[in-house]
Amino acid sequence: MDYDFDPAKDEANFEAHGLRLSDFAGFENEPTVAEDKRYAYGEPRFRAYGRIEGKGYCLVYTERESGPRLISFRRAHEKEMRRYE
Repeated sequence: MDYDFDPAKDEANFEAHGLRLSDFAGFENEPTVAEDKRYAYGEPRFRAYGRIEGKGYCLVYTERESGPRLISFRRAHEKEMRRYE
């Protein structure tokens, strides 16, 4: 699946989390997805929790006509993984 993202956001994500949006290739299993309603973003945003090589990750994205647009990608805390798995 192809993902869209803002190149400046990709760089900011790398600086903040050490991970590039451009490197995201999907989760090993079906992720747990929840709508992110913490703020009024102006569009629906979703948080997906899943594992890659056994480690927990959180991906924030929105859906566009062209497909998913990635916003943030980071390691998830095990407490988060227990809550969502």
